[in-house]
Amino acid sequence: MPDCIFCKNLPKVFENELAYVLYDIKPITKGHMLIIPKRHHLTLFESTPEEIRAVFELLQRAKAILLKENKPDGFNIVANCGEAAGQIVMHAHLHVLPRYKDEKFNLQALIH
Repeated sequence: MPDCIFCKNLPKVFENELAYVLYDIKPITKGHMLIIPKRHHLTLFESTPEEIRAVFELLQRAKAILLKENKPDGFNIVANCGEAAGQIVMHAHLHVLPRYKDEKFNLQALIH
């Protein structure tokens, strides 16, 4: 899709054959990452079983990097599926949000 930002050649943190990871350009928390299937499709519900496995493989790698670099106290893993759910970029993706005990956090910020 030529107009899809996630279909462009973005700076990747790491990748596998079916998905890639990057840092969110508008992070909600320190270390906020996105995991994005390479094939263009609307939501994770349209992902193939192989794409889901690839995304969750990268989720484990992202967690390890974030624990080492930022030492968060927890994580939110979020997929906004569809405009009514707050999805803005209409390409499947998963948010990895490191969480910190002393942060002030607005749950509405997850809907973007």
